[in-house]
Amino acid sequence: MTIRDLEIGQSAIVKSVGGSGSLRQHFLDMGVIPGARVTLIKYAPMGDPMELRIHGYELTLRIADAEQIEIEKTEERESSNRDKSGRAILTRVSSREHPGLGEGGRYHVKAEEHPLPKDTCLTFALAGNQNCGKTTLFNQLTGSNQHVGNFPGVTVDRKSGSIKGHDNTLVTDLPGIYSLSPYTSEEIVSRRFILEEKPTGIINIVDATNIERNLYLTMQLMELNVPMVLALNMMDEVRGNGGAIHINEMEAMLGIPVVPISAAKNEGIEELVNHALHVSQYQEKPGRMDFCGQDDEGGAVHRCLHGIIHLITDHAEAVGIPVRFAATKLVEGDPRILEALNLSQNEKEMLEHIICQMEEERGLDRAAAIADMRFSFIQRLVEKTVVKPRESKERERSEKVDRFLTGKYTAIPAFVAIMGLVFFLTFNVIGAWFQGLLEMGIDWLGGVVDAALTSWNVNAVLHSLIIDGIFNGVGSVLSFLPIIVTLFFFLSLLEDTGYMARVAFVMDKLLRKIGLSGRSIVPMLIGFGCTVPGVMASRTLPSERDRKMTILLTPFMSCTAKLPIYGFFTAVFFPKYSGLIMIGLYFLGIVVGILMALIFKGSMFKGEAVPFVMELPNYRMPGLKNVAQLLWEKAKDFLQRAFTVIFVATIVIWFLQTFDVRLNVVTDSQNSMLAVLAGLIAPVFAPLGFGDWRISTALIAGFMAKESVVSTLSVLFGTTAGLAAVITPLAAASLLVFCLLYTPCVAAVASVKRELGGKWAAYVVIGQCVIAWICAFFVKLIGMAAGLA
Repeated sequence: MTIRDLEIGQSAIVKSVGGSGSLRQHFLDMGVIPGARVTLIKYAPMGDPMELRIHGYELTLRIADAEQIEIEKTEERESSNRDKSGRAILTRVSSREHPGLGEGGRYHVKAEEHPLPKDTCLTFALAGNQNCGKTTLFNQLTGSNQHVGNFPGVTVDRKSGSIKGHDNTLVTDLPGIYSLSPYTSEEIVSRRFILEEKPTGIINIVDATNIERNLYLTMQLMELNVPMVLALNMMDEVRGNGGAIHINEMEAMLGIPVVPISAAKNEGIEELVNHALHVSQYQEKPGRMDFCGQDDEGGAVHRCLHGIIHLITDHAEAVGIPVRFAATKLVEGDPRILEALNLSQNEKEMLEHIICQMEEERGLDRAAAIADMRFSFIQRLVEKTVVKPRESKERERSEKVDRFLTGKYTAIPAFVAIMGLVFFLTFNVIGAWFQGLLEMGIDWLGGVVDAALTSWNVNAVLHSLIIDGIFNGVGSVLSFLPIIVTLFFFLSLLEDTGYMARVAFVMDKLLRKIGLSGRSIVPMLIGFGCTVPGVMASRTLPSERDRKMTILLTPFMSCTAKLPIYGFFTAVFFPKYSGLIMIGLYFLGIVVGILMALIFKGSMFKGEAVPFVMELPNYRMPGLKNVAQLLWEKAKDFLQRAFTVIFVATIVIWFLQTFDVRLNVVTDSQNSMLAVLAGLIAPVFAPLGFGDWRISTALIAGFMAKESVVSTLSVLFGTTAGLAAVITPLAAASLLVFCLLYTPCVAAVASVKRELGGKWAAYVVIGQCVIAWICAFFVKLIGMAAGLA
């Protein structure tokens, strides 16, 4: 039998894990090991993937991968620490006080005789599983304002900051990882930082509500022999649901300081900082790195590891890799470590002999044996130190909500309805109302300034610069700030609640038909806000193929910077249907993206999408501070661009449009320098119906920042009536489609270049311009066929 044969609600014991390579290792690291107990929770609405519960958390995987995991059915067993009603049977927690600094508690080992000099900058790696609260803790430690989300992989790059009140420190927030066996690019970033940059200490944050899965990474970090503190996060939820953790006993078994905290409520942070500074300053290494069991089976792994340690010690020390860590990685078959150690052929053969002997004695393959060793120790640790809570309120709430949001017949209609409601409220209700207020304010201020300049007899050129250049240009863009902030507000709510992860689960089978994984939906949804973070979020994808495809498709998702363009043209040409047209443009971007994905799948990116292995977090109420912080960041970013890039672009456009090549003020803008430059490319757009040089200029300015299209048109045409006299409504529709699909802004192109290289960035610029031209031409042909010319 395989997991595929389970019925919903049934449980089973894993017998063996098939497959090979990094995916199999990833399954083992996630706890899918022989002897583990799994329960099938549900299938996605389209029948694939499935959701399992293992080690107390929810894991998703596809049916094809589930068929490689053999099981044997088991009867439901009642947990030993629960009564008949399912409530936790509380045991008295040790009354001993938590060991203080310098007391030499059982977790301490002998400190270095010569601690680090007092002026040494203490550097810390903040490491932990995805979605365990790392970024929240980082913000508490440093006072930073990094974005926090309830989706695995929010942090896609490392960020650093000093601990508040301790200037000579540096904490680096690493991307979330499940183990030090790299499966995704962010895991490689985290592992490389710890191994190569050698921080003076590690702060390992663990989700105390899901401690069994989180401690797997802890054990690997301890093998690095770096001073380390364990932060048990979300302890308020553990206590609130009737659970408890014996801190002193856990410290004794692990050999490192353990500090209970609640990062969201700022509880226990000061004690955590004190312990981290202490172990780092005095270089107090973990007191335990050997997790082998004492039985005969554990003895086989023990003998194997120590035999390898004796074999490779000199090689590991020569290249600066912790020897215990290197030994376990060699058993797992990590090619990077094997290459780094530079073993001789004779040593490689001896290594293989030692591992094969262990496999024969242990009855498990090498990778499974190491994973089993770690999870067996975690099980013993949890049994002795953790009073498991009853089913949490968060879990119960998530199950109720999921019955509707991930239900077989309700999931996709719910997704469409939620996104439709978001767009409707943004473009027709909340965002539109605030936009009207801001427009009134900008118009009033512009009128006051215009009257003042006139009464002061200010030079006509300077008057034109201020009114025609700055107020008409920048002011027209600023009026769209409410719409952009409103859309980000709703997207932030969806991410913080945990719904984004469910969207990936629901949409996986659909995206697989176009060659992508369900996880690709998240970067593309983020792309609706801004292409730059959408491209960066693709780093959470475990496959290079999926990552490239997702990055190339994300710019087709209409970012909020294009909203001013849509709003401007719909207000002029289609005032009665503005909301409908905006929604239509968003869906058109999705359709074109799907078509391009199908082309990519059959040409440049042949092959199947990577397996869908992801944890589903509980739904959580969005944090008011986090949402407000995100909105402020996006508003600040927009305002900075409005008064830097857009401001400069507006001034440049005004200058080129006001003067001729001899720097004389022109009476007719057709004689300006801008008309000469834009006139060279205007014929390219003539077949689309907007061959006017002023529109060509606006499109060029849009490459700097999409909002500049509106500001440039406002400067060049002065009034919307001037624009309406130049192009027809059909040409305006064609132009809207072109603006939707043509090259993203320079910041987005720069992010593509950083992720994929200059060749792919050039493809994005040229390729999307060609696609945009073709689609705009089709719109014109369809309009002419319908008699709308």
